Amino acid sequence: MKYHYYIADVFTRQIFSGAQIAVFPYADALSRQQMQKIACELNLSETVFVKKRDKLTGKRVMRVFSPQREIDFAGHPIIATAYVLADIGDIELTGAVTPLVFEQNAGDVEVNISAQDGKPTLVQFTRKLAPVVDRFAPTTEELAGFLSLQPSEFDTKKYSARLVSCGFPYLIVPVFNYETVRKARFNYLTWSQSSAPQTAAQEILLFSPKTLHPDANFHTRLLGSRIGIHEDPPVGSAMPAFAAYLCSFDFMQKGTYTFSVDRGEDKNRRSVLHLEMDHKRLENLTIRVGGEAVLVAEGMMTIPDLD
Repeated sequence: MKYHYYIADVFTRQIFSGAQIAVFPYADALSRQQMQKIACELNLSETVFVKKRDKLTGKRVMRVFSPQREIDFAGHPIIATAYVLADIGDIELTGAVTPLVFEQNAGDVEVNISAQDGKPTLVQFTRKLAPVVDRFAPTTEELAGFLSLQPSEFDTKKYSARLVSCGFPYLIVPVFNYETVRKARFNYLTWSQSSAPQTAAQEILLFSPKTLHPDANFHTRLLGSRIGIHEDPPVGSAMPAFAAYLCSFDFMQKGTYTFSVDRGEDKNRRSVLHLEMDHKRLENLTIRVGGEAVLVAEGMMTIPDLD
């Protein structure tokens, strides 16, 4: 069988920036084994397989695979899938904003597609969270050791390192400067000898409130034992935890906050993520994540029967 697919760059408006996501719009007949093989063959961070719109519920089921495994929830694929389906005409853009619902393994995701002249411009999805925040974290000296930094480079005045989980735990660590985020290098040996593995977090979201660009309020980067020393992976899945982290501080008053987060360098596929969060000092938190995308390529793949 031959299947059409598209590749979009996500959280960017420029080709060859952001994160590359592949989307198969008509994947109803593909098995899980075939989907995993395809994702491994394309070797992108994530590949999405979409079923036709359910006539009763109006939902579109999407399954997301990395080259290694199926992923229950991922943010970049939502932006890519909505943008691709709208761009190829599979989703009719009925006005300035078109609502729809995607179903991932982790549950339903409400999505809004903003459009201009019948073309998608911005995609935004909503998540309602019940985050768990743990103030236990490794010491500044331990953080410095396994991030290859100096203790004086960590922001212990306004922020502090905390463990946050919205289904997947992240150790969120603040530093003062953009340059510190860029130069950090994960040291597995020092990590294994510290108290960090006791937190159950395998990924560290390092961030700075200073960036090089006026369109972003925070600069972020993921590091960890499963991330290559020179890798700078997408941060979309960590944004719910990051929003919950910000809300965990007493200086954050009740209200709706809007801010932007960037990842990567100009020469290294920079992404910009737009976030809104409704902070009510309750156990639950509502966030909206938005971003742009651009269609880069389309192709046809011949997929064998793997029975």
